[in-house]
Amino acid sequence: MSKKYKKKADASAPHRSSSRMKIVTSDTCKVCPTPCQRGLRYLEKMSEPGAIGFGVPCILTKGN
Repeated sequence: MSKKYKKKADASAPHRSSSRMKIVTSDTCKVCPTPCQRGLRYLEKMSEPGAIGFGVPCILTKGN
């Protein structure tokens, strides 16, 4: 009887086709030449007093 060997799936295979976007702060969104809807919503949220933000993914910095 022979053993059946199974090839292990590559753990990084699903991540190869995905792209990453940089997380930008409201300062970057404020000076952006082409503001997007996500950035504008984030700017509006951060303009309130006492708002705490962690940044927003920028579609313009999408890597290939």
